[in-house]
Amino acid sequence: MSKAIAETPVDLRDVIENIVTEDDEPVDNFFSAKEQSLLKRILYASWTPPPSEEKPKKRRKFLADVNVGVFFALHQPPLVPDFFLSLDIEPHKDWHKKEHRSYFVWEFGKVPEVVIEIVSNRKGGELTDKLKDYARMGINYYVVHDPEKQLSEDALRVYELGFGKRYRLRDDYQLPDLGLGLTLWKGVFEDKEDVWLRWLDKAGHLIQTGEERASNAEKRARNAEKRASNAEKRASNAEAEVKRLRAELARGTRKAAKKRPR
Repeated sequence: MSKAIAETPVDLRDVIENIVTEDDEPVDNFFSAKEQSLLKRILYASWTPPPSEEKPKKRRKFLADVNVGVFFALHQPPLVPDFFLSLDIEPHKDWHKKEHRSYFVWEFGKVPEVVIEIVSNRKGGELTDKLKDYARMGINYYVVHDPEKQLSEDALRVYELGFGKRYRLRDDYQLPDLGLGLTLWKGVFEDKEDVWLRWLDKAGHLIQTGEERASNAEKRARNAEKRASNAEKRASNAEAEVKRLRAELARGTRKAAKKRPR
């Protein structure tokens, strides 16, 4: 248990025991579920966080998850983002205990760096109440993906926290502190073609899913085999050509010898 909890004058065990960490509400739609899965899987399959200033040579831990309650203060309901990313933490080893089942800010000692909300209808408050709540929590980057443009003309908005815990809308889709960016990508994920929210690396390249990496590796292997096979054929053809030329030279030499006067 963290030092902050030990110094808190209330008995957090009693408080947490009465907190509802799971309410068993279903995900609202198939697209949102797949989108959340895509965002999470890519990071765990293919992303390396930028090194920290304190330990530049050590690989940083991170926690990315979906539909998990983020509890910012006692006696207040959590915010449940569609996706969040938090650096330098990992789930507790005994994550089945109630005090470790959700994202309790006082336990982890920090808020997530990124929160993403996927708009399903006009009732979620993504550009009103949630915008204020995440700013109050101190979330550095707040992303709103509105695939059907129900709330504005923008399918994607990236907000960055500024002075006075106020969000400013970025002109781009970059998350510079994390070496990440976002883009809307048209393609196929889990056999479904659509426009998906995807991660970019700091160079602006699409970060691949594990399946894409495996597929590309297989293509490179096939291409390498093809190049090797072609090189082998060229070598074989060159060897045959050398033999032909030698044979032709030998025949010419024999003919020339027969024509010489004795």
